Amino acid sequence: MPYRLALCALLLLTACGTQYRDTSVPIVAQADFDTAQYLGKWYEIARYPVSFQEGCTATTATYQTLDANRISVVNQCRQGDPSGPLDQIKGNARIEAPGQLSVQFNRIPFLRAPYWVLWVDQDYQTAVVGVPNGRAGWILARSPDITPGTRAKADEILSQNGYDPAALIDTVHAP
Repeated sequence: MPYRLALCALLLLTACGTQYRDTSVPIVAQADFDTAQYLGKWYEIARYPVSFQEGCTATTATYQTLDANRISVVNQCRQGDPSGPLDQIKGNARIEAPGQLSVQFNRIPFLRAPYWVLWVDQDYQTAVVGVPNGRAGWILARSPDITPGTRAKADEILSQNGYDPAALIDTVHAP
């Protein structure tokens, strides 16, 4: 399953899949993005439906420093429900520009996919991530729940970058 997860992830992000973003609208990564503050564990709050996350719930992403230009990536989810089997994929992200990373998973080292941080709040507790082709996007937070006001702000950022927030699906985490 992890190999399928990684392969589909990269293929969908770079080549095919449903587009959730009006690509005529400029996409803007956060110019003052601080990689060091972004490190650590993030909970997926919502995502656009993509086949490489089909059946995933209780999804998290953990980032750690590898060197000056790369961070490690560990994505995990539970299949079916928050107590289901664990699915995990590891890789790394290369820092291309402020807020603009490219992700590569270990099982398919020849492919890289864009990962743009469009917004993080002042305390690096909530983030909005997108990709230029609009085939994926996520709302992430340091805890499994966010306030309605924070969600509204995240949806606003997605809209400003050409995404349709109505197409998001919420991620279920264990109570």
